[in-house]
Amino acid sequence: MYSDKVIDHFTNPRNAGELNNPDGVGLAGNPVCGDVMKITIKVKKEEGKDFIDDVKFKTMGCAAAIATSSMVTELAKGKTLDEAMKITRSDVADALCGLPPIKMHCSNLAADALNEAIYDYMSKRNLTIPGELESRHKKTIKETEGTGHKQGDADVPVDECE
Repeated sequence: MYSDKVIDHFTNPRNAGELNNPDGVGLAGNPVCGDVMKITIKVKKEEGKDFIDDVKFKTMGCAAAIATSSMVTELAKGKTLDEAMKITRSDVADALCGLPPIKMHCSNLAADALNEAIYDYMSKRNLTIPGELESRHKKTIKETEGTGHKQGDADVPVDECE
């Protein structure tokens, strides 16, 4: 059912936890399955560009939700914000050597939570928000509200049970 890479990222998640004093915080959830992902980022400026210097996640969800959260942090670390915003659900799923079709929404949540952290960073600094990021933000907020969680929730526990 799951690839060896999914199992590895589930049993040995990379970048689990939460950054102290993050520059951006993103939350994404799915009201149907109940998965909730929180991503925190630290950003550094180098040569006039903003880079994701560090990134961590907390996830309440299934094995695929934890694995996709872990993988999206690996994909984003060291990238510019522009590059990180372009990480898609397909990128996350492909990096994990695939996901069962019924679990593809997990890769969407991971990319959405990352985008929410970038959105939070940019909005706190009054930076121009690209139109596509603004659209995804509105969609993610609406979907996440259905989980009972909201942006700014302090604690999203890491839970390995469905």
